[in-house]
This record gives sequence, C-alpha cells and structure tokens, in this order.
Amino acid sequence: MAEDRNKNEVILQVKDLRISFRAYGGLVKAVRGVSFDLKRGETVAIVGESGSGKSVSIKAIMGILPGNAIIEGGEILYGGMDLTKLTEEEFHKIRGKRIGLIFQDPLSSLNPIMKVGAQIMEALILSQKMDKKAARIRALELMEAVGIPDVERRFHQYPFQFSGGMRQRIVIAIALAGDPEILICDEPTTALDVTVQARILELINKIKEDRHLSVIFITHDLGVVAQMADRVNVMYAGKIVETGTTEEIFFSPVHPYTWALLSSMPDLETKERLLSIPGAPPNMIAPPPGDAFSVRNRYAMKIDFEKEPPLFKITDTHYAATWLLHPKAPPVQMPEALRARIERMRRAVANG
Repeated sequence: MAEDRNKNEVILQVKDLRISFRAYGGLVKAVRGVSFDLKRGETVAIVGESGSGKSVSIKAIMGILPGNAIIEGGEILYGGMDLTKLTEEEFHKIRGKRIGLIFQDPLSSLNPIMKVGAQIMEALILSQKMDKKAARIRALELMEAVGIPDVERRFHQYPFQFSGGMRQRIVIAIALAGDPEILICDEPTTALDVTVQARILELINKIKEDRHLSVIFITHDLGVVAQMADRVNVMYAGKIVETGTTEEIFFSPVHPYTWALLSSMPDLETKERLLSIPGAPPNMIAPPPGDAFSVRNRYAMKIDFEKEPPLFKITDTHYAATWLLHPKAPPVQMPEALRARIERMRRAVANG
C-alpha cells in the first residue's frame, strides 16, 4: 500500500506556464499556458512538431532559457520551490544533481578536447563533492552501468573516438552523476540510427527502473513514445492539445492534430505512402484567434476560427482541447486509414 501511495506522489508540477521570446518582430509566444504533473517513477512524454514549445518548457524546468526569454506567468513546483523564481546560484543546487538532462546531440554536449572519463569525474566532483580518487572509481562504475565496454581503456579516450551511440551513453553517465530523481530526455535518439536508438531507449528504461527515476521524454517521434511513456502530452503552438495515458493517446485519440501525428508515422505493415500534415505551424508572434490548429484542420468549424477550445474531459486521465467534443458539435469520426492502423496496433499488442 505504501508503495502504491509513493507511485501516486506528484514530484513536479507545471502550472499555467507562459514563456515568450523577445525577437526583432515582437514577442514570440512560445509556451501559452502549459500545465502537467510528473509522478514518482513514471515517464511522461511531450510530443509535437518542431516549434510546438516542448523543448522550451523543459529548458524552463532546468533554468537554461536564453537571455531573450521571458517567463510571463505560471509556476514550476518542485521540492517545495517554484523553479521560475530561482536565481542562477539556486539552480546550481538542482541542475545536474536533483534533475538530470540528456540532450539530443551528444557530440555538442561533450567537450571535444577533454577525455570522457575526466568529464564524468568533473560532474561527480561538482555535484557530489567527491575527491578525485572516489570520482574516478565512481566514473568507471557509471561507464559500466551505461554499457561502455573496456572501461579502463575507454576512460582515457576523447569523444571523437566513440560512436554516436557510445557518446550518448557517456552523456547519460554524466546525467546520472548527480544521482538525480528526475531525468529529462530531450530528443536523445534523434541523431542515432534505428538499431542504436533501440539500445539507448532500452538503457534509459532500465536505468529508470533500477534507480526509480521519474522521466520527462521530449520527442516528435510517436514510435518512441509507445516504447517509453506512461502518459503523453501532445503539444501544438505552445499549448497541450491532448493529454492521456499512452494507451488512450494511441488507441483512442480525439484531437485532429493527434490524428495527424499518428497518421504520419511510418507503417511497415502496409504499402501506404507516408502522410504529412498539410500547411505550417502558425506565426507565434501573432497567434491566430481561436484554435491555432484550425487553418490546418479539415474538420474545423466556424467556432475554431473565433474561440479557443477548453480542455474537454473524456475520462479521468484523458482530456483534449477541440470543439469536436462539444455536445453541440456534429459527429466526426477519425480517418478510416488511421482507424485501421489503430486496429493493427491493438492486434500487435494483444499478440505480444
């Protein structure tokens, strides 16, 4: 029973977060009222196209927004603190220690002229206040934990001597050096081929289970989400437009944008051509009135161009911001091709 209560413990809350960027043409409204929770031991995915605001949201959690960013409102609550109010000095006590981050490009995350062992040691010395001897022992242990072979030799090598997958393992080792309770993964497999990607995802899942971590996983790839997440937040134009369990998002999606994302996934079982979402994301200096997805939405009604939809409740865990869920909206079914794809996914899951 105590374990069940522990699993339901919310350790991070993002409440009505709003972030803009100063730009030449005006203020870019990058994040527009994002709210979500992260529970202990779970993986929450944030998905959406480039520019949807997902990476900006996690940079705010890490306190690494660029200088032209403005947090215009909202809260990020963690450990009794509102992270939006912390100074850079206060963030040093959290970043890389209680909250770890894995970036998408391991080559740019590592110092090219510093041996990888020294980089892991540096993270340990800064976060754990270890002496060099203890840090070296722990660095070798971390390298073994993330699957680096022949660690004594590899410890003295430089990043360019590692493959992309092995560099990402080093980045994961550095992220674990502070013994965090939250791990944020920002597109960690984007630059890797499919085989290496699968190994890195397996590693992150194993580390999560072994260390009882909570994970925020940022991606545009719904195929990755299916392997990683317990819950999914679908973002578009700086807002969460659908949220639910992974099963609800994959098997019972209701927002036309979620339908479009699922339809654009490669399907190896059929010879259907790869679909794309027509149009382009809106100009976030002047977001359109109403539903920001309306101009790309073939199911859009007049109200979509005039008034922003609220999050309608579908189940206790499933919500979506679309006027199609209003009681007075005409009935609309998801595309038949997507319905057939979902049925194939259901059968695949049922068959193991």
